[in-house]
Amino acid sequence: MENHNNVTEFILLGLLMKKEMKTMCFVIFLACYLAILLGNFVIFITITSSHLMQQPMYYFLWHLSFMDPCFISTIVPRLISDLTDTRKTISYNCCMTQLFTSHFLGGVEMFILVSMAFDRYVAICKPLHYTIIVNRQRCNMLILLAWVVAFWHSIAQLLMVLRFPFCGPNQIDHYMCDSKPLLKLACTDTHVASILIIANTGMVVLATFLVLMASYIIILYNLRNHSSDARWKALSTCASHVMVVVLFFVPCISTYIPPPNFLNNDKEFSVFYTVIAPMLNPLIYTLRNTEMKNAMRMVWSRKLALLFK
Repeated sequence: MENHNNVTEFILLGLLMKKEMKTMCFVIFLACYLAILLGNFVIFITITSSHLMQQPMYYFLWHLSFMDPCFISTIVPRLISDLTDTRKTISYNCCMTQLFTSHFLGGVEMFILVSMAFDRYVAICKPLHYTIIVNRQRCNMLILLAWVVAFWHSIAQLLMVLRFPFCGPNQIDHYMCDSKPLLKLACTDTHVASILIIANTGMVVLATFLVLMASYIIILYNLRNHSSDARWKALSTCASHVMVVVLFFVPCISTYIPPPNFLNNDKEFSVFYTVIAPMLNPLIYTLRNTEMKNAMRMVWSRKLALLFK
């Protein structure tokens, strides 16, 4: 099908709110963005500068602390700037770029969370074989696989949108360019594409979430044979992971599983996995983790001592 586009730019309607709330929301989202950057920077440097880098769990967390700022930086800066602009326009090419990068980086983050769950499963359920199964080579393969799978997922998402013509109107009922709100603007039938998007994103996210939850249920079942101290330590670690998984996956499922003509709460749900979950990740992984807190204390006290020497 030949693609004819009369639309050269889109208008992002953003998070619809009263004018007097925009300044407050600007401050809140800016504070959240800076907190995400700072929190993940602290985790990234702490793991890089300590012995934790040799442990698979923290190696995956190191990658996650790099991906979180990259992912939100494709979305949140524009959301913040749009709160101060009266006309929130984005060019067609920039819109498609944001669609691709947000799905690509978000997909990498999703599969890193899967790798972290795999690490915890082996550590608790197969402790004697842990160092053999979760070696550095296998960790690197899992990270590479996350990038490859996320790339092909985002390419498929982009190609589905690119094949449709946009003749107008050009107002996107969202604060970012995403496939579902874009398909509503296409001037042709998008029924098949809507099903493919649910299959490509919604069902993949749902299946991944169910696999993750199943792995944690198996972990909990296996903990019954451990000592109380080991059980408490494992539960503390897994609780952190489950909180992150729920905060990230449940809003994604609520966004991508319903068809496009369903009740439109996508942008409200999207705030959870684009702002709230990335902001809470550093807190969840540090405040509930004694080993991480000790490493942070050691690394940053040493760095501050060198700074003020």
